[in-house]
Parts: sequence; C-alpha cells; structure tokens
Amino acid sequence: MSTQSQKIKKLNEIERQLRKQAQQPLTGRANLEAELQIIEADFKALEISYEQYFMGVERFEPAKERQILALRLRRMINTHIPQTDLRFRLQNVNSRFQSYTSYWDRILRLIEEGRYQRQLSHMKWAQQLGGKPAPGAPAGTPPDPLDRIYRELSEAHASCSIPAPRREQVAEFLKRQSGAIRERFGDRPVDLVVVVEDGKPKIKVRAKG
Repeated sequence: MSTQSQKIKKLNEIERQLRKQAQQPLTGRANLEAELQIIEADFKALEISYEQYFMGVERFEPAKERQILALRLRRMINTHIPQTDLRFRLQNVNSRFQSYTSYWDRILRLIEEGRYQRQLSHMKWAQQLGGKPAPGAPAGTPPDPLDRIYRELSEAHASCSIPAPRREQVAEFLKRQSGAIRERFGDRPVDLVVVVEDGKPKIKVRAKG
C-alpha cells in the first residue's frame, strides 16, 4: 500500500469516528477547549497543505483533511458553549475557515480551467514587497518582506514617540491578516505600506497599479 493510500485510510477512519460522535454533545470546559485546540491546529496544518499544493510541492489536494476539519467545526458550532472566551475563539476560527474555503475554491477553479500558474507564492509575495535577502542567507534565498515593513514601522513609531512592537508581533499580525488580504484582493499583486493616521502608525494593504 502506498503512503498516500495509507494516509487516506487513516483519514477515512478519523472521519468515520467523527460522524459516529456527531450526535454526542461535548460537555465540560476541558473537553471543549481540547477539541478547539485540535481544530485550531488542524486549520493551521490545512492552510500549509493547501499552500504547498498550490505551489506544486504536494501532488494531492488535502480535500479529506478539509472535510474532517469541517466536521469538527460543525460539531462544535452545534454545541452549547457557555464560556465566552471559547465561543469567541470558535467564531474566529470558523470565520477564517470560511474565508479560506472561498479562497481555496477560487484557486481550484482556476486550476481546473487551466488559468492558474503554480508558483512559489511566498517568493512572489516577497519580491512584490521589494525586500532583501537576510544577511548571510544562501544565494537565491527569496527576500524577506518583513524586513522592510518592520524597519519602516519602527521609524514611524519613533517619529510619533511611541514604542515600536516586536518584530515577532508584526510577523504574527501579518500572518493573521493573510486570509483577509487574499479574500479582498485575490491573486492581484499588492503592496504593504506604513502610514501614520491620527498620530498612530498603521500597515495598509493596497493593490498595485
């Protein structure tokens, strides 16, 4: 049995168990939070898998993984969750999943129609933003767009006499916004620019051209 066949067999078993458990309500904060953590981790892994598929790194679309995540989300959404913080986390991940689903389906249609050219999207994103390779990076390493953005954001904060955020915070913010950016602009090239509005530095996304 091939590795892919073994993977599908394992995923089919997970799906079977989930459908069996669908009518069993989740109760207790510990159980609810544990299931939510699985959903969040699976969503992050699914995002990476689709990106690799669109880049041509993976041969197979992670459709079964997506179906399993949808089952987990549906079960959680149909569960009464009294804890406000858990409800907020669930609403957030479900909203992001719906946005990514629309984006993935749009790219899949382009692939089916032969109108999508697989490419290293992260490299293209970096080149669009005009970044430079990190010092000491191997030849051919794509530039890191975060370097320019963080430098400009730090300068803007300094000009406003406001402490700048950490680089890791900026990276996490951009990562959280990636789905919304894709949903709004699709495959159009974009620029990230730093502006100051009402005395506060902000990162704005604008379509090129």
